[in-house]
Amino acid sequence: MRIIALISIFDSMIVESDYIRVVFGLKLKRQRQKKNWSLQELATKTGLSKSYLNEIENGKKYPKHDKIVQLSDALSCTFDDLVSTKLDKSLIPINGVLQSDFFKEIPLDLFGINKNNLISIISDAPKKVTAFINALIEISQNYNLGKERFYFAVMRSFQELYDNYFPDIEEKAIHFAYENQLKLNKDLKTDVLETLLNVNFGYEIRSEDFSNDSALNKLRSLYIPEKKLLLLNKRLDTSQKTFILAKEIGFNVLKLSPRPNTYSWLDFGSFEEILNNFYASYFAGCLLISKKELIDKTSDFFCRKEWDHLDFEALIQHFTDSPETFYYRLTNILSSEFGIKDLFYLCFVKKDNSDKINILKELHLNHQQAPHSNATNEHYCRRWIAVKNLHLLRENETLTAAQISHYKDQGVSYLVISTSQKNPFSDGSNRSYCLGILLNNQTFRKINFAKSASLKTIEVGVTCESCSIQNCEARQAPPVRLEKEQFNLDMKKSIERIRKSLI
Repeated sequence: MRIIALISIFDSMIVESDYIRVVFGLKLKRQRQKKNWSLQELATKTGLSKSYLNEIENGKKYPKHDKIVQLSDALSCTFDDLVSTKLDKSLIPINGVLQSDFFKEIPLDLFGINKNNLISIISDAPKKVTAFINALIEISQNYNLGKERFYFAVMRSFQELYDNYFPDIEEKAIHFAYENQLKLNKDLKTDVLETLLNVNFGYEIRSEDFSNDSALNKLRSLYIPEKKLLLLNKRLDTSQKTFILAKEIGFNVLKLSPRPNTYSWLDFGSFEEILNNFYASYFAGCLLISKKELIDKTSDFFCRKEWDHLDFEALIQHFTDSPETFYYRLTNILSSEFGIKDLFYLCFVKKDNSDKINILKELHLNHQQAPHSNATNEHYCRRWIAVKNLHLLRENETLTAAQISHYKDQGVSYLVISTSQKNPFSDGSNRSYCLGILLNNQTFRKINFAKSASLKTIEVGVTCESCSIQNCEARQAPPVRLEKEQFNLDMKKSIERIRKSLI
């Protein structure tokens, strides 16, 4: 989180006056430090209060002309030395950070971060902090982490910070359902949601045939705000249409703006669009799957002594026709209601005509668990149940399975439950959703079937390139990263032997 904080500096410094205040504060602090004076000493010499000077140095206030004269006289510098926005050599590294659009859009208050404290950190060691930020930028470029991926990474960190549970949105969804006499279950009909959008929010909704345009064919929906017109792709199935309509209600009930106008992502103007899109999606999940009922049914399922994939599929079907919605909704309650803090959610995608598997969505609560995405085109472990099932899928099939995944190199084990679908979105790709729960004493107390004999324990890695499992039947690439680490270790040992023989 600290890294994200540092690379998310100055989110609200869009207007010039903000920049001027910050630069003045930095220059005042630097002049004071040259004299080796404390804030109290400067206050004594100028007659200005210590708290007022502190606000100036932190970019909160800009002093009037007469106060600047007092400061410049006390510090033996010129008036222009303080008011000029030209930074001296020691502060030049900060300028790029201050003026970069890349660092302006993420609201720090989401993470409980005080912008002024960050200003103070940078001003204390501008070269070192800026070098660190530049290193992060260089790493992100080398690993193909563009602006879009960076913002989605920040979004995930925000979700993880709050255990992906937002009670205010839960309450607003319940209140909306009560006001409109909605039953939050699988029987929530699309025509009911359409009527609510028509009557409550003035929407016009049309089904549109995008099949004649290859570029638009995979677009699920398009919202035209000028006309409050929502176009839905004719190819959508009922569950997809229901989710989009519930999400549109979320945008309106939560009064979210700016917002994206397409589903799926084509472009975005700011981080705020990504955030608001998440809030609306969360609201939709609350409408489609009742929290109270989900807690009750999940509690009953966890009490079972044996794992049965048919029982889990029945649990999904009780709530929704969309396994993705169900798996993701579980992440909202497991931490807050069951005290299960260490878990991950992953959504894999594999095109029909390709063996390549990508992680489309991921979420890690508490810390980044062993299975995680990478941007280095390495091969995800085929011993993962979610990856294995993607290769086993037949036409129009859904596979649900579970295993205990033991990560030998990390020394941890997870209960992993996965559901894989053949072409769920008619886009020529198969998807696999999985939920992983760290196995510890608390987990075994909460989930009875975690000790079930029907659950096989499988030794797994993260990627083939970093895996130490010997003679793996599913290996897709040699363990090149591991081999390099071993080579370096052997070289260090050889160097140490030479040192000892010569000393």
